[in-house]
Amino acid sequence: MLIRRPTDILPSEITSEHAYLQRREWLKQAASMGLIAGLPAFAAGDALAQGSRLAGVKPNPAWQLPDEKLNKAEEFKSYCNFYEFGTDKTDPPAYAKSLKTRPWTVAVEGEVLKPKVFDIDDLFKLAPLEERVYRFRCVEAWSMVVPWVGYSLSALINQVQPKGNAKYVEFVTLADKAQMPGLRSSVIDWPYNEALRLDEAMHPLTLLTLGAYGEMLPNQNGAPVRMVIPWKYGFKGAKSIVKIRFVEKEPRTAWMKAGPSEYGFFSNVNPTVDHPRWSQGSERRLGEFGKRKTLMFNGYGEQVSSLYSGMDLKKFF
Repeated sequence: MLIRRPTDILPSEITSEHAYLQRREWLKQAASMGLIAGLPAFAAGDALAQGSRLAGVKPNPAWQLPDEKLNKAEEFKSYCNFYEFGTDKTDPPAYAKSLKTRPWTVAVEGEVLKPKVFDIDDLFKLAPLEERVYRFRCVEAWSMVVPWVGYSLSALINQVQPKGNAKYVEFVTLADKAQMPGLRSSVIDWPYNEALRLDEAMHPLTLLTLGAYGEMLPNQNGAPVRMVIPWKYGFKGAKSIVKIRFVEKEPRTAWMKAGPSEYGFFSNVNPTVDHPRWSQGSERRLGEFGKRKTLMFNGYGEQVSSLYSGMDLKKFF
């Protein structure tokens, strides 16, 4: 008898409770009508849906925040920035429901020795999934604490083996007008792109993110794969990624092109550098009254400040 461990089960083999109940109801109706005989077996992939639980996820004790209270999952799912679906915080939950996250591939290319196209299930198998509780700070001065699920991006980087001249990692996101009504806006030069310096991308905190709250990523939060870099403002975490490029020169990212005086390449959480239209010295934690003081590097200075040794962080904002 073959016994499968939880970590052997792919996300495409997981059925959400909602899908499971719907299917049971359909089977009962079909049986009563004599329609089941001769039907082919259901494909595993059709079971995948938002809300699917992720098996075999272990909390990483190195990246927990015991003194911080988690935000509610509903806060995470209902208050979102995802301009491909609209600029209002309530637009992504309203309009991202139809986003098709299967089939999905991520092409890794550029200055690497082993370019590869990863199927989304390949990414789930690439490294053990971990739950990491990170502070998440938006440039608009709101924040939350989220239990993300994924693994260090370095696991993927080591697979493709960057060449010596690869200095930056660029992330390109899906731009499909048929699925994303926000693309009709000219606020961004689509497709959305973001980038990190290679040493930032290799840092163990940099998370290739496939889930949150123990479930598959909701569409409105960047399904099926996104980046989370907890010491940087949230817009650095590209959502619904379809391409990762390794390049020699610093890419001009989406918000650098849209507002060069407001958004710099590094975008580290820095309370001493104000946005031209508001202060970054304080933040509002979702679900709380009042404001709290913003922490340098979002509280991760001990882990990441050495990446910027000798840099003027007001100039390189």
